Amino acid sequence: MAKQLVADLYGCGEIIDDPKRIVEAAHTAIEYVGASIVEECVHEFEPIGVTYFAVITTSHFSVHTWPEYGYAAIDIFSCSDTVVDGIAEKLKELFEAKQVKVKVIERDISAGGIEPEGIEK
Repeated sequence: MAKQLVADLYGCGEIIDDPKRIVEAAHTAIEYVGASIVEECVHEFEPIGVTYFAVITTSHFSVHTWPEYGYAAIDIFSCSDTVVDGIAEKLKELFEAKQVKVKVIERDISAGGIEPEGIEK
């Protein structure tokens, strides 16, 4: 039904404390997964750190950074049944990371056996 890709990026470059560059990287990644932005928000924390969140046409995309650790956490939630091949390498490139660990979580709405109300199949 849907998949959530959770990516931990380690040894990231200076991009992770630059809201403008994070927005640019997010736009590139969102385009890479074949989605479009519906709405987005970015917040710069004091003294450091950035959170970016976008509602996208397939669900959502988020970035949370901890520059003091060179770490960024990225989530891509998609109602598409596939997670785009190569997105881990693309994120690694965009965020200048030395290492990326990815987990994919299967979100199975239909497992509860309840049919949606008011929607004809």
